[in-house]
Amino acid sequence: MSSTHRIHSALTALDAAPDWLNSEPLTAEALRGRVVLVDVWTYSCVNWLRTLPYVSAWADRYRDRGLVVVGVHAPEFGFEHDLANVRRAARELDVGYPVVIDNDFAIWRSFENQYWPALYLVDRDGRVRFRHFGEGAYEQIEQAIQQLLGVEQDTVDVDAGGLAEAADWDALGSAETYVGQARGERHSGAPADRLALNDWSLDGRWLVGEEAAVLQEPGGSIAYRFLARDLNLVLTPPDSGAAIDFTVRLDGEPPGDDAGLDVDASGAGTLDEPRMYQLVRQRSGARERTFEIAFAEAGARVYVFTFG
Repeated sequence: MSSTHRIHSALTALDAAPDWLNSEPLTAEALRGRVVLVDVWTYSCVNWLRTLPYVSAWADRYRDRGLVVVGVHAPEFGFEHDLANVRRAARELDVGYPVVIDNDFAIWRSFENQYWPALYLVDRDGRVRFRHFGEGAYEQIEQAIQQLLGVEQDTVDVDAGGLAEAADWDALGSAETYVGQARGERHSGAPADRLALNDWSLDGRWLVGEEAAVLQEPGGSIAYRFLARDLNLVLTPPDSGAAIDFTVRLDGEPPGDDAGLDVDASGAGTLDEPRMYQLVRQRSGARERTFEIAFAEAGARVYVFTFG
């Protein structure tokens, strides 16, 4: 006697998710018969930002071949629970594929996930056939997609620049550093010009909470001695939403040609959205520098330094 029993789908947790972007809600049953690439992300994560051009390219290239990309937005910080913030980020970053909001981490747990970003490739019967955590391995991932789709062709050529440019891994000497009490480390009491490599310090009156340090008066600053090509900082404006001007210095001077995307050559920038800001991109490559950012008004929140 033949059996009509269906394999339990790895996508079942999608069924109870009420909030979606770029799509009506998708269910495991509706996706049966399609190859699904599940992209677990959070919008302020630099590691995910550097994968986005590849995931978007695969979504476009293989859509008509039977691939559905589903982004699972699982927030790392409190401000990433706000649907309006996620919607704005998805629009500004041109995330065009369906995104499900996983604020309660139900989908995250269903995959027993532990990472941002993470990719899970699910076959037409709902079984996970491939996993990848973090950046890189783009050719391997695309070949796995092609295998499940029954496609044989060259892998896509992606021009990843700007925020998405790969880190200079060979020269990188600084690691992700959180500022809040829950995961903060290497906080120094030294002034900016005396910091040891990978130490950071605050100047002015700050309140350090679980997730972030919050500036209590105008003119306060945070400094970091780093070794990398790029320096990024996750920041949010005050609860009022008011924009705050800031000034960046490298070794006490304006950054000039080493300014990141969110600051000009004089070091001037504006904190007006809750997101990751690229503040330094050294044109000659990674070298040891002292970074400092000062805020013109109180209320700025500083979460985490990342590097590239």
